[in-house]
Formats: sequence, C-alpha cells, structure tokens
Amino acid sequence: MRRRLLASLVALAASFVALGVRAQPAVQGQADPAAAYPDRPVHLVIPFSAGGGNDIVARIVAAKLADAWGQPVIVDNKPGGQGIIAVEFVQKSAADGYTILMGPSGPMTGNPAIYSKLPYATLRDFVPVAMIGSFPLILVVNAQMPINSVADLVAYGKSHPRNANYGTTAALFQLASELFNQRTGTSFQNIPYKSSGDFVNAVLGNEITMAFADPPPAAGPIRAHRLRPLAVTSAKRHPAYPDVPTLAEAGVPDVAFNIWMGLFLPAGAAAPVVTKLHDQVIRTNGLADVQARFAALGVEPSTLSSEDFAKLVAADIARWTAVAQAAHIKAD
Repeated sequence: MRRRLLASLVALAASFVALGVRAQPAVQGQADPAAAYPDRPVHLVIPFSAGGGNDIVARIVAAKLADAWGQPVIVDNKPGGQGIIAVEFVQKSAADGYTILMGPSGPMTGNPAIYSKLPYATLRDFVPVAMIGSFPLILVVNAQMPINSVADLVAYGKSHPRNANYGTTAALFQLASELFNQRTGTSFQNIPYKSSGDFVNAVLGNEITMAFADPPPAAGPIRAHRLRPLAVTSAKRHPAYPDVPTLAEAGVPDVAFNIWMGLFLPAGAAAPVVTKLHDQVIRTNGLADVQARFAALGVEPSTLSSEDFAKLVAADIARWTAVAQAAHIKAD
C-alpha cells in the first residue's frame, strides 16, 4: 500500500511540475514579462513568526536574492494555523513569481498527512521550485534538568506522565514527537507554539520538558550550554554535532529522517520564472559566506533540481502519511 502510494505521488509530482511550469505565451507585440523578472519588489512569505529556523534561513536567502536581482525581497511572516494561513495566502496569489512561499516540509508534507481537509493540495496547487537546505531535528532538554541521555528522558517521561510534554510548531514536529512516544512507550503531551524559536525558549524557561528542535534556533543555546542535545533524527551523526548520537544509537529505532525548507510558487508559474528563481537559489547556496552561515545553523545547502525536489515532496507526503496512520494522528 505504501509503495503504491509513493509511486502514484511521485508520478503525480512529475505531472504537476510539468503542468505548473508550462511557459505562458507572450502577447503579440508585448515583451514577455518573465524575461524581465524580477523588475519590482518580491515578497517571500514565511509560515512562522520571526526568530524560528525557517525565518533565520529565509532572511539569509532573501538578502542574497535582493543583492543579485537589485530588487527588494520583503520577508512577510504569516504565522498560525500550522502554516496553513501562509500557504493558502500564497496559493491565492498571482503565479507571477512576485509572491514566493518559503515552504517548510511540515506545512507542505506533514499537513497533508494529518489533515483530512486542507484548503490546498501541495502537488496540485504549487510548483516546487528549489530546496534551500535540509537538516535533522535535535532532541533537546534544558541543560539544568537531571536528564543526560535519551534513556533518562524516557525514564522521566514514564515517571512524570502528567508533567511530561513537548513543544511543536508544525505537523512534522508533532509527528516526530509522537513517533518518539510510539517507539519508547512514553506519553509526552503536545504544547503548540507559533515558531520553533518560541518552543526553544519554552524549553529554556522550563515550560516544557523537551522538544525536537530544528538546528537554527537551537544552535546558540546548545553552544552556550543552556540546552542539552540528546540525539539527532538523521541516520548518521550530524557534522556540526559529532558528539550527539543518532536516535538509533540512543536506543530508539526507526526514527531516522531529515526535514527541509524550499521555495514554492503557485501552480501556473511561467517556466522562465521558475528557472531563474531555482538557478539563483542554487548560486546562493554555493556562496562561501552562505555555506558558512548554514553550517553554523546545522543546515546542509541543496543542489537539487526542481524536478528532483518535486519527487522528494511526493515521497515525503507518502512517508508522513504512513507515520500518521500508524500513530493515529489526526488534526481534524
């Protein structure tokens, strides 16, 4: 069943990419507007509030796009609704390349797994243009807590079932945390926040027990020894955190994954616009200062083509749908 779903979604992704980026013919006697793109300010919409991992990375990329294009790239934070507010806003915007969605994997692949009704369908309503980067989540606790390992955390959760909780800001954070519950027999409870920066601060303030955090907002507190990293969700140890074990190494199997962030345009975007935006993101990812800043945040820059990015989106929708069904997670 899962293989059939994955195969159909990958095929669907390829077909929608082909349809979504079909070049729009220029009107006779008029210049093709895509050829001059961008010739006015561009808006980059982020589904979360300022200070979270997606916001930090988006602002790095936005500044570089503005430098390359000579046009302002305005960052618009539209938090709320598990990212649905921002995604729906861009879905209803003109497909001219001037309103771009900074689409994290949570709203784009996690939401379809847990919501039976969404105002958007990722592969129908959007063109996956370019993946910016990927990273594992880091399981963190307050460094002042008497929790020094995943085994300690599991023991704490089982002995404090009423007080044990975790923070989330999007579907994938909840899916990761509930998968942890399933694999360890714990019952940590979900406390939602508007951004990962918010729930990292909640861990620091002892408002919640633990969180699966994205590296950007967690990196500083980890370096300052205010957060204690217990494990990473990737299959291999992360180069930025060589002393932090994987969940498998820590005794929790079958919880290996990375999450990502990428740029999406509404379906129907012209092929030249998609190509220009994709190619500029890849050039930006290759800049030494961007790579250094990404590395400090634990983010690995991407070189994927638009087509391969679309296939990854389809594969992740299938994967997280299977996880949600197994864990009985439904948001509506």
